[in-house]
Amino acid sequence: MIEQLKKHPFFSDKTIESCTLLEHQGYCNENYLLVVDGVKYIVRSFVKNDTDRLQEFDIQKQASNFAIAPEPLLLNLEDGYMVMKFIEGIHKKKLDIEMLYNLVDCISTLHDKVSIKGDMLNIKEVLHTRNEEIDGALDTLELDIKYPSDFVVSHNDLNPMNILWQGSKPILLDFEYASVNSHYFDLGAISIEFSLDKKEETLMLRRYFGSCFLRENFDAYKVLYKALCEEWFQKNL
Repeated sequence: MIEQLKKHPFFSDKTIESCTLLEHQGYCNENYLLVVDGVKYIVRSFVKNDTDRLQEFDIQKQASNFAIAPEPLLLNLEDGYMVMKFIEGIHKKKLDIEMLYNLVDCISTLHDKVSIKGDMLNIKEVLHTRNEEIDGALDTLELDIKYPSDFVVSHNDLNPMNILWQGSKPILLDFEYASVNSHYFDLGAISIEFSLDKKEETLMLRRYFGSCFLRENFDAYKVLYKALCEEWFQKNL
């Protein structure tokens, strides 16, 4: 990895001190801690190339402008890696109310401020599993797509390892699956990933929408998010 990095103009006048494989890894990238002239960076070496890395870079760059994601510094598609600023933080599997509200505000910023021209995620096409519960959720989705204002740039993969916490402030990581999707999808993901109860779900929805939201849409996207995750993990075992 170091030899690859040395070839890039970004590092031509710098001294690479170390490049260490991190302990915790994802499925789509190998992640390294890079130290250059005493400054820390993260390098993501692409393991999978089935996502739009240019779109990922664009979305993360925009998100970083609002301090909700690390700033990506360079994308090398030829050698298959991305370099971004290093941010200190920890991962959490359980949220208190302050953290939940801050995460909702963070997601709201992503949804409201970041924009792309990419296609909407077609869950019906990418999800192959079918049962009565999923069919019911897909029927709800068919109604939902009549309201284009509900569709935003969604992270789509808000598992706890993709959220870094600095105290009670969340920072979003790993945007490779981000795309245009319903704003309910990310909220459903938060509920599933952090095991929210009904009271916490209601607090989250009111924080995001105020008093006007469609609970049935939210419940449908919870079903679809869970099904997509189960199918994805089965595929990648």
